[in-house]
Amino acid sequence: MSDDGTQFGEQTQQPPGSTGAMDPEPDHGETSYVGHGRLAGKVALVTGGDSGIGRAVAIAYAREGADVAITHLPEEVDDARTTAALVTDAGRRVLVVEADLRTSARCAEVVAQVVGELGALDVLVSNAGYQWARDGHVTALTDERIERTFATNVYAGLWLVRAAQPHLARARGSILFNTSIQAYEPSTSLLDYAATKAALNNLTVNLAQQLGPEGIRVNAVAPGPIWTPLQPATQHPGKVADLGADTPLGRAGQPAEVAPAFVFLASDADASYVSGTVLGVTGGKPVF
Repeated sequence: MSDDGTQFGEQTQQPPGSTGAMDPEPDHGETSYVGHGRLAGKVALVTGGDSGIGRAVAIAYAREGADVAITHLPEEVDDARTTAALVTDAGRRVLVVEADLRTSARCAEVVAQVVGELGALDVLVSNAGYQWARDGHVTALTDERIERTFATNVYAGLWLVRAAQPHLARARGSILFNTSIQAYEPSTSLLDYAATKAALNNLTVNLAQQLGPEGIRVNAVAPGPIWTPLQPATQHPGKVADLGADTPLGRAGQPAEVAPAFVFLASDADASYVSGTVLGVTGGKPVF
């Protein structure tokens, strides 16, 4: 709680944002997450795994026994190094790939690199995302912004799935998308972002139908307001200060509170008959 009574206080960064510049720093489960071997022997690719929800998922997956590959943007190299160290501290192999995923060729290269260096691909977590909420009126949506949002949030997911499908089919693996409460309760300031998250919900259900016969499960997690670098880097400072206050639980969530949903959905033992599902982690906001 900040001095002015808000949860975080007003703060701002430039995108994509940095974990170390946040006050307080998010909880990714560094000291709290305890694994139980749910993903033993698996190889997972987590895009945007350098910080926020992606870092929390990488930590949890490593402690559950998986080797983990993460992607990050050039500006996120310091956060990526921290995540990599946390994976290796858990005794697992880590592959760190600097990659802008806004082209099909780069997505295919990343999947090939993961399989080539880690030997397999069992779980694909399409987590990397982009939003900009400081000027969301439709007349302010430049072509560049629309293209960046859809290419990062939707196109990259499809390109990654297309490249990963042969490997996931051999492994009878799983695909997970990171969607959002914005797919259900869209904010006018996030017009383009909310539309991409609704598209991911549709893709989750549709791909589950198409890939189920190949033994591939497809699910998604829809977080509510979560304390990640995306918030101070893309939201108005006042919105950051009050983040999560409008949820039934009255607060924002931490990345560590989202990661277990990704573990459950990736686990063959716990979620072997779960596919085509969007699991909400929203602080009580409805996901339907």
